[in-house]
Amino acid sequence: MKIGILQTGHAPDEIRPTHGDYTDFFQRLLGGQGFTFATWSVVDGTFPESPDDADGWLITGSKHGAYEPLPWIAPLENLIRAIRAAGKPMIGICFGHQIIAQALGGKVEKFSGGWSIGRQPYHIDGQTHHINAWHQDQVTQIPPNAEVIGHNDFCANAVLTYGDQILTLQPHPEFDPDTIRGLITHRGRGIVPEVQLDAAERTLNVPLDTAAIATRMAAHFKAPR
Repeated sequence: MKIGILQTGHAPDEIRPTHGDYTDFFQRLLGGQGFTFATWSVVDGTFPESPDDADGWLITGSKHGAYEPLPWIAPLENLIRAIRAAGKPMIGICFGHQIIAQALGGKVEKFSGGWSIGRQPYHIDGQTHHINAWHQDQVTQIPPNAEVIGHNDFCANAVLTYGDQILTLQPHPEFDPDTIRGLITHRGRGIVPEVQLDAAERTLNVPLDTAAIATRMAAHFKAPR
């Protein structure tokens, strides 16, 4: 099964030599599941010709806001709607979660409650999973036909499904502790409150539930439709 990765941002320059870019994070997360991958860097203006260029689609995180007037946002929203119309399975992570919601009629805003950084508990379908987060924006109004299946005290609309076709998550299962450490150092200092960065650093060695989330993502792509 060919997964098309729509890359909407880049990892910090300082960590790319050792960790790769965002598309590499997802290939590691979903490795061993029988997928092949192709990447379109939509943040740099490169788009697939049609939804049929892949069997399933994944939209990455980004430092940008879904509501920003960037030249690639509207074409990406059009592509999201075309993928949905074509019946292809799709997953969105963080910015991907937000841009899918916005494209399908929801609302994304800079959250007045501030940032969520590092290892956080998410209650998903009655189970608690600990996953890394890195965001201030949130989906504050879900689209029609979307269902909330995951949340925590900070983020009410953390995991959404749209029937059996689309799954989106606000947290970052593809971010390992070293990634969070790099983001703290190269993107967090001076922007995110120090108390939150320090708290995130204290949990870098605490286990995460990313394997369970990766299994769920893979099952979503492979499910018969």
